[in-house]
Amino acid sequence: MAGGLSTRMRSTTSKHLHPLLGKRVVDWVIDAVRPLAPDPIVLVASPDTASAYEELPVSVAVQAEPRGSGDAVASARAALEGFEGDVLVLSDTPLLTPELLSALLDEHRREQASVTLLSFVPDEPFPYGRIIRDASGSVQAIVEERDATDQQREIRELNSSIYVFRAAALWHALGRIDDANAQRELYLTDAIGHIVAAGGEAIAFTSPDSVSPQGINTRAELAAAAAVLRGRVNQAHMLAGVTIVDPQATWIDAGVEIEPDVTIHPFTVLRGATSVARGAEVGPHVVAVDSRVGEDVVVGPFCYLRPGTVLEAGSKAGTFVELKNATIGRGAKVPHLSYLGDAEVGEGSNVAAGGITANFPHAPGSPKARTTIGRNVKTGIHNGFQAPVEIGDGSWIAGGTYITEDVPPESLAGFPPRQITKEGYLREQHDDD
Repeated sequence: MAGGLSTRMRSTTSKHLHPLLGKRVVDWVIDAVRPLAPDPIVLVASPDTASAYEELPVSVAVQAEPRGSGDAVASARAALEGFEGDVLVLSDTPLLTPELLSALLDEHRREQASVTLLSFVPDEPFPYGRIIRDASGSVQAIVEERDATDQQREIRELNSSIYVFRAAALWHALGRIDDANAQRELYLTDAIGHIVAAGGEAIAFTSPDSVSPQGINTRAELAAAAAVLRGRVNQAHMLAGVTIVDPQATWIDAGVEIEPDVTIHPFTVLRGATSVARGAEVGPHVVAVDSRVGEDVVVGPFCYLRPGTVLEAGSKAGTFVELKNATIGRGAKVPHLSYLGDAEVGEGSNVAAGGITANFPHAPGSPKARTTIGRNVKTGIHNGFQAPVEIGDGSWIAGGTYITEDVPPESLAGFPPRQITKEGYLREQHDDD
């Protein structure tokens, strides 16, 4: 179910679409259930958000009006026409794991229940529905906190809003729920009582941990979920051979790939489709987004790798360096205080402090021009490069120079305030030797 509003999050964006470590809340939920091979997967959306799920491998059902969780599930009935198996109902629960869902399904099928709900017992009380049991311990109903008595609010076993229903029992019960409650909504939780009243068996499977079943209703809960997922992601990398010096100060998106023997220093953020190869050292205080870091590369501190950056083996992007859509060749160095955007730096070259590529497009709508710095080039401090411009292999650039014209190979260029190019200067020096 992804049709709910973000009222308690105070957001115009559906809570299911808020980002969590490189994925949306809804993506985490779908990724948790996908290993169970459900067929079909039906996602219930509001009319305003339905288009946001079109790229997902799901069928989208639209809940025309926000009339409650029971109505949301009923909105999926047409997409499940003729389906007679078990219906797994999930909501805004990004911390779910395939293992927990598999255990829930196993319990449901072993007990041959009409409905099995996932309950949990947190250390502190939550504003969730309470599980009502009879004297024998059998589940009789779920009472939402707003509708609960003071005595019922003392119950510590809470409803996670995750269920497995036999399809026939679910549709029969949904036809009998009404909105006689504090919120004037159609509660899915009321279906439990109707199933029991009709002679069906309702059971609760209690989660082994109280964290995984928790949902997202506020931005504070969103941040808490992010911290849990960060811990899981970092733990997986460390067990795979990555050194993360301070896991609590390191944020790595779920889609980032890191090879063994990489060292990640504190306050590093790796986002998107970033990859880091064996032997690289990243941080501290590094942000990398959709970038590729090669073997034995050194990055940071205070380095920003923007989308499209490639650091080839043995290269370096040092302190206060920003790279965007730039390739730094094998063994090349951009040690400090430079911005290179839409640029290529060849193997073995060194860009001294204060190197800047001026890559702004010359005409509205035109692509940004590129700067190409060849192999074994040495630039001076405070160099600017007006793209498009190409610096030939083996050339040197004098400090304080703003390069506006191509520099042929093995040349010495610069001498502010105007550029002077001594073509072949370095070749001639070598010949004299």
